[in-house]
Order: sequence, then structure tokens, then C-alpha cells
Amino acid sequence: MKSMFQRFSIKTILLHFSIMSALLVAASGIGFLFRNWGLPEANIVIVFFLAVLLTTLLVSSYGIGILASVLAAFVFNFLFTEPYFSFAVHAHNYIITLVIMMTAALLTSMLTYHAKKNERHAKERESESRALYALTNLLSDAKSPHEIAGLAAESISYAVCPGAACLCFDENGFPETFYIQQVTPERQVQQKTKDPETLLHSLQELDGGYSVGAEFYDWPIYGRDAILGIIRLPAEQAKVLPVAQVQILRSMIESTAMAMDRFRSVQQKIRLHEQTVQERYRINLLRAISHDLRTPLAGMMGTSEMLLGMTEPEDPRRSLMDSIYKDAGWLHSLVENILSLTRLQDGKLTIHKQMEAAEEILGGSARHVLRHYPQYDIEVHAPKELFLVPMDAKLISQALINLLENAIKHTEPPGEICIFVEEDTENHQAVFSVCDRGSGIKSEDLPRIFETFYTSHAKESDSRQGVGLGLSICETIVKAHGGSIQAKNRSDGPGAEFVFTLPLEENNDE
Repeated sequence: MKSMFQRFSIKTILLHFSIMSALLVAASGIGFLFRNWGLPEANIVIVFFLAVLLTTLLVSSYGIGILASVLAAFVFNFLFTEPYFSFAVHAHNYIITLVIMMTAALLTSMLTYHAKKNERHAKERESESRALYALTNLLSDAKSPHEIAGLAAESISYAVCPGAACLCFDENGFPETFYIQQVTPERQVQQKTKDPETLLHSLQELDGGYSVGAEFYDWPIYGRDAILGIIRLPAEQAKVLPVAQVQILRSMIESTAMAMDRFRSVQQKIRLHEQTVQERYRINLLRAISHDLRTPLAGMMGTSEMLLGMTEPEDPRRSLMDSIYKDAGWLHSLVENILSLTRLQDGKLTIHKQMEAAEEILGGSARHVLRHYPQYDIEVHAPKELFLVPMDAKLISQALINLLENAIKHTEPPGEICIFVEEDTENHQAVFSVCDRGSGIKSEDLPRIFETFYTSHAKESDSRQGVGLGLSICETIVKAHGGSIQAKNRSDGPGAEFVFTLPLEENNDE
């Protein structure tokens, strides 16, 4: 019997008992009246059935209904069967009557209780649907996360728990400094968030559906990837929240999460579209400028090289011509890098893989760089046997040239610069590396060194500053071949080392 009553307070149970007792007393009084009028006992039985039915209708406890059925049978036996005012029964027909009466009363009580229960559930579902429909209509027009939070706090305060609040999380998953609370049906206020770090920690270690605090019960709003916010219910009201209201609250939180997720998705699409448009403008501008500069730079390089050949070594003008030639060469290399980058990013640079001798690619790249930087020595290390690697020779040569020029830029002549290739038989790939003895790579540069337009904070060896394209192009070329690239500082002394790998088996999905 305890399990039947445990959901109710003592005051409610006493009220239910009072209603049941009053109805049974009334049924007994009517029964005495019927007996004095000489009416059959069947009429008195019907009166007790009516008392049980009214008890079940007026109280919400299943146990009280069963107790009323049993007591009705015993009261009828005690008052209206011979011998009166005794629970003894002399006639067998009275025993059958009492059994039928108790059974009928129990069935009536059960059927009435279940009918009330179904009616109550229907009303709860109707209330839930009405609240969700109203909230969904409001959220469909919301234009910001804070507007969504305000609408959620207002709707939950009206349908579930007065004084509800909503706290939004930023895109980094951290609680904002304020939350919106519905203090009255017509008024919302912004309250300061107390100790956001502790709040976040409690949500991360959440075992149940909500976090219990001294002031609020916090219900997280889960998005597809992270927590978008929390619904806060005052602790006093949330502590005694009925199960039906909890169900409505969960449904309203889900609607709020969908609205916040939808808003974030729209904002992300807008940002991505803006970035795509800006990238398109940038690529088109770079391509146009590079095409316009390439022809005059080639002419400058050819003319300055011809003048160098016509000038005696002791002529003071030779150093000036040499500077013009080097600067024009640097600009021409920069323009070629920009064009390669725009073609790679625009998807217009097609990779044609063929089996190439790795040592020839290394030697050709080193000779190309030494032609412009004769004051340096570049050591080439390759396997003695023929080592064939599937690659686009032109693109891999460009990547190696960029890495060698980057090493030269950070190494004083005639510093040690080495280029290696070897076979990794375990992973079935070719490993290329370019090493120097320069100043190395600063720790703050390592995570971003392959980003487009990112330049190192290390001191340049001359006045020409890079624009952060060479290494980005290297990464794009290597990844397009299905390989990987990394930068690190040398472990055997000062200097940097760039290592990239190429698979020895061609992947048809690349």
C-alpha cells in the first residue's frame, strides 16, 4: 500500500481519506433510509457502487480506489446483512452477494482510475503539443541566439516553471557572461553568470539529465557537436517539478536546441560563402597581376644576364647589374609561385604521374637553384641503385626548389644545405628531406609555417622578405600526390629540416 501512496503528501492522503469516508458514510445513511422504506438490498448495493465510483472520480490515488472498494463491501456486510453490526454471515447467498459486490466495486474502481489516467495523459500531451507549437512558431522568426534564449525562457516560464532562464554558450563552448531570466510574465532581465568555469565543469561531469545547484537546476541544451546553452530553473520549483512538466521541459529544450543549431548552421554557411567569394576575388587578382608581371620580368632577367656577360668583372657597374638580375629572378620566382598557387587552389592544375628517377629530380632541382645562387654548396644524397617514384616531375621539382630556396634564405653562404631521398620499405613510400644549418624554426612558427601568406619571424638573410607562398605550395603539391610534409628543427645541431613523403604505389582515387 505504501507504493500506492508514496507520490502524495500526508496532507493529500488525509484529504483523500476524508473524501472516501464521507462518501461511504453518505452511502450508509442512504442505505438505512432505503431499508426503512422497504426497498430491496440491491438498491443499497448500487448506492455503495456509486460511492466507490465517486471516490475514484474525486481522488487521484489508485490505492484509495481499491481501499474504497474493500471498505464498501465490509461496511455493507456490517450494516446491512444479518446479523447486523457484525461481520458474520449466516446466509450463503449473502456471501455470494458480498463477493460479487467487492469484485464489481474493484473492477469499477480500476476502470474509472484508468479512464482518469488516460484522460490526464491526453491533457498532458495536449498541453505539451500546445506549448511546443507555440515555442516553435516563435523560434522560427528568431534572428539571434539571444532572441532564441529570451523566447525559450518566456515559454518555459509560462508552460513549466516560473522564473526560468536561458544561458547561451559561445562558439568556443564557453558560457557567456550573462543569462536571460523571465522574472515576471511581462519582464525579462539579464543576470550576471556566476563562476562560469565551475558551471562548465559541472556540465562536463554531468551523469543525469541536469545539474543541481544552490540557486538553479541547469538543463543542458545539446547541439549536434557541443553544448549550445543551458535552461535554468529556480531550485525551489525545480525540486518538486512533476514528471509531466519534466517531459514538456525536455521537449521544449529539444526545440530550442534545434533553433540554435539551425542559426549556427546558417551563420556558418554565410561565413563560408563570404570567405569563398573573398578567396575568389583574391585568386583572380593575384592571377591577373602575376600574368602582367611575368613577361617584363623575363625580359629584365634576360637583358641583365646579357649585360653581365658583356661587362668585365672589374667594372663597378657589374655589381649593380648583378643585383638587378638577382632581384628580377626573385620576383620572377615569386610570380611563378603565385600562378602555381592560384592554379592549385582553383583546381586547374592537373597532376600527371609517371615513374621518375628520384636522383634525377633531386639533381635537376639543385642545379636550378645553384644557377641563381652559385655561392652555396648543395649536397645531394640518393640511393646508388635506380629509385623510381610515381610523381609529376615538374611539380615535385618545383616543391624541392621552393624548399631549397627557403633553406638558402635562412642560411649564410656557404652554409651546409643537403637534399636527401630514401626508400621507406616498411611504409612503402619515398622520403625526401631538405636540411640546412641556418637559425632553425621558432616554436611559434612551427604550427603555422605551411599556411598561405604566413611568413616566419626568423631574421632574413637579405632584404627580400618572403610572402609566405613557397611552403604553402609545397604542402599543396605533396598532398595532391597523396603524401605528407612536416617541418622540424634538426636534432644534430642548429638548422631546420623539411621532410615530405610520396607513396610508391599510385592510388587511383587521388
